[in-house]
This record gives sequence, structure tokens and C-alpha cells, in this order.
Amino acid sequence: MTDLAALAEALETPAPYDPILKRHVAAAVIGNGLEFYDFITYATFAVPIAHTFFPNHSPFVSQMLSLATFGAGFIPRPLGAILIGRYADRVGRKPAMIFSFTLMGLAILGLALTPSFAQIGVAAPILAVTWRLLQGFALGGEVGPTTAFLIEAAPPERRAFFAVWQNISQNLAAMGGGLVGVTMAALIGATLLEAWGWRVAFLLGALTLPVGFWLRRSLPETLHRKSSSTGAHPDRAHLLVHVRIFLIGLGLVAAGTVSTYVFAYMTTYAITTLHLPTGIALSVSIVTGAVGIVFGLAGALLSDRIGRRPLLIWPRVAFLLATWPAFHLMVQNHDAVTLLVANGVLAAIGSFMGASLIVGVAESIHKDMRGTGLGTVYATAVAVFGGTTQPVIHWLIHITGDPLAPGWYMMAFTCVGLAASLFFKESAHRQVNAAA
Repeated sequence: MTDLAALAEALETPAPYDPILKRHVAAAVIGNGLEFYDFITYATFAVPIAHTFFPNHSPFVSQMLSLATFGAGFIPRPLGAILIGRYADRVGRKPAMIFSFTLMGLAILGLALTPSFAQIGVAAPILAVTWRLLQGFALGGEVGPTTAFLIEAAPPERRAFFAVWQNISQNLAAMGGGLVGVTMAALIGATLLEAWGWRVAFLLGALTLPVGFWLRRSLPETLHRKSSSTGAHPDRAHLLVHVRIFLIGLGLVAAGTVSTYVFAYMTTYAITTLHLPTGIALSVSIVTGAVGIVFGLAGALLSDRIGRRPLLIWPRVAFLLATWPAFHLMVQNHDAVTLLVANGVLAAIGSFMGASLIVGVAESIHKDMRGTGLGTVYATAVAVFGGTTQPVIHWLIHITGDPLAPGWYMMAFTCVGLAASLFFKESAHRQVNAAA
């Protein structure tokens, strides 16, 4: 009997598995990094892209068409989140991550190699929009499976530390995009930058594609791993709980993504509204990226010690209080130091809560629907609010003449995020690998 009991206990005990390795983390976050490199590159070169695909006698109309094309890539994100996320929840995280990365690479290469309007006429903007739609579908299915993989593979006490590398990959990509823009502007000048320089910037990002494929092919699978607790999530059967998590997550991600896209717009804002030199404007991405890495790591380490909820509330209060003074000083002074310092301070506060946001939402969703659920929350928030942020604030500045419009817009969504944070239930100690 003793032998039978020991055998039964051994069968019920999950088999040990190797800890997550550095290359596994790199494989998971490389897609997110490539997304933000592409995003920063498009935002940085929005003006030459507008001239290439959407020539118009009105600079405002040309720029709006370029930004609208950028926004079109957000429309299919929820569909990608549902389809690719469901694939990740049924088949595995690894195949879903390889599939989304393949589509992403195809879209980036397609846009970089599409001929201009002067060469092929109306087919050029049609192709540009098509590539953005394909990329949006792929990116919609990227975040859910990759974040699910990271928190399922990470030690329970270090989930935020591993999840924050999603944010860090964004900041590294922002720095890379900014450095590429500054370097190319200095080396080849505005004329060549508009003619073909922006294409080179996209192709430089595409160099990560072979590395990404190789890394992702070596990933272990985490979908079928079990923890020592095999009970189902206690809230799994309650539809209202799922709706609550979706709404809270939507508010949190909407606030975060609007801030992110306002930061990305600051290059255009510095040139068109503050009338600063292009080199200084391009430096904003470098500063915000560097600050985001340092404070993102600090926030993740603290989140693993004290929990997610405090870091979702108090930094957001500080962010709300700091936004108007930062924009007021930028508009009042019109100088490089104020621009970089103001953006650096806001980026530091925002990055401090980044890990708690993404890992907190992921921990709150049951494992067998985490890829779909997290991806849908993220993609919906980004599609509805992120994709519209740049065109909306560009339009608001145009019709109101108020250079503080981006700050007011960001403050409004910070209030939404703060309200969602107050309703968020602490998730730091939840079991994320419970069997279905």
C-alpha cells in the first residue's frame, strides 16, 4: 500500500522542467521589440512616408493620410488576437509565436520595398495600407502568447521581472529607431532621407528576422505545464468575473497605450509644433527609451516585492500631476533641454508601472484562455485608442490651435487608467500554471 501511495503521489506531482533561459526571454520579446522599432521608425519618418505614398498640395492632408495609414494597422489587431491567441491556447505558445513573427516580417519587408506613388500611382498607397493591415493582424496575435509564455515559464516570485522585458524591448527598439533616425539625418540629409533613407531604416529592423526565427524555434512549450496546484481557477466559471477583468484590463492598457503613442508622436510634435531641429526631435526617442529601461526594471523588481496594485495606482497619480507642467514648459521654452527633460520625467514615471500592468492582467486570466484573453484586451485597447492617438492629437492641435492638446489628451486617459487601477484586485500571488 505504501508503494502504491508513493507511486500515485509521484504520478500526480508535475515533472520538473528547466528554468527559463536568457535566449528564451529574447525569443519571446524580439517580436515586441520589432513591432516598436517599426512603430518608432514609421512615426519618425511619417513626413517622408506621406510624401512617398500620399503626395498632396496640402501638407496637413498628406500628413493625415500617412497617420491614417499607420492607424489602419490597428484595425485587424483584435481579430489577430482572437485567432492567433486561440491557436496559442489550443495548440501551444511556440507555434503561435512563430506564426505571428513570420507575418510581421513579411509586412515590414513589403512596406519597405513598395514603390512610390510617382512610380506606380494609386497602387502604392493601396499596397502600403495592405501591408499595415497584415502587420496589424500579426501584432494582434503577438502579445498574448508571448506574455503568457513569459509568466508561465518564470519563477512565481519573479514574474514581473521577466514580463518587464516586453517593455524593455520596446524601449530598446525606441532607442534604436531614434539612433537610426538621428544618424541617417546627419549622414545623408533631408533630401535623400525622404527619397530612400526611410526604407533603409525599415530594412535595418528586418535584419532581426532570421535571429528571431532561430530563437523561437528553440523555445520550450509552457501551455501544458502544470504546477503543484491542479485546481481550476476559482473564478473561471463566472462570466461576470471575465467581463470585469476585461473592462479593468481595457482601462489599464488604454491609458498606457495612449501615453506610449503620445511619446512616439513627440518627434513630429517637436518639429511641427515646437519648431525644433530634426536632430533634436529625433533624440526624444533615445532619451525616453533609455529612461524607460532603467525605471522599468526598478518598477518590476519592486512589483515582485510589494505587488502589482500599489504600482498601478501611485505612479499613475504622479504621472497625472506631472503631465500639464511638462507640456506647459515645453511650449513655453521651445528648447532642446526642456523637451528632453520633460519627456524623460514623464517616461520614467510611466515606465515604473509598465511591468505591473502587463503581468497583473496576465495573472488575472485563466491559463487555458490567457493567450486569447490577454491578446484581446491589449489589441482592443491599442486598436481603439492607440491607433487613433496620433491622428486625433494632430487634428486637435490643428483645429484648436492649442499646443497643449497632447497633454490634455494624455491626462484624460490617465484618469481612466487610475479608475481601473482602483478596481484592480491584487494578482501577484495567484497560481498561473493551474491545470484546466
